[in-house]
Amino acid sequence: MSDIRPRDLSEFSSLDDFLDEDGIREEVTLRAIKSVIALQLRQAMVERKMTLSAMAAEMDTSRAQLNRVLDPEEFNVTLETLSRAAKVVGRGLKVELV
Repeated sequence: MSDIRPRDLSEFSSLDDFLDEDGIREEVTLRAIKSVIALQLRQAMVERKMTLSAMAAEMDTSRAQLNRVLDPEEFNVTLETLSRAAKVVGRGLKVELV
C-alpha cells in the first residue's frame, strides 16, 4: 500500500473516493475479503469444536497450509483451498463478479 501522507479529507465524499485516488481500493478490498473469510472459518471451527489438526486432516492438507488459509494477512490461497475449508466446516464459498 502507498505511504501515508497528511490529507484534507473534506475533499473526499466517501472512503471509496479516497481509496480510488490513492489507487489502493482493489488491494484494500481484497485484503478485507480475505480477512473476513479467515475470521468466518475460525469461527466455524470454534462452533464445531474442531482443532487445527482435525481440520487439516479433513481437508487432506498440512497444518502449515491451513495456517495460511486462516491467516488474514496471507493472500496466496487458491479458491479451491478456500472451498475445501468451507466444506469441512459445513459452509460453502461464493465468488461472483460485480
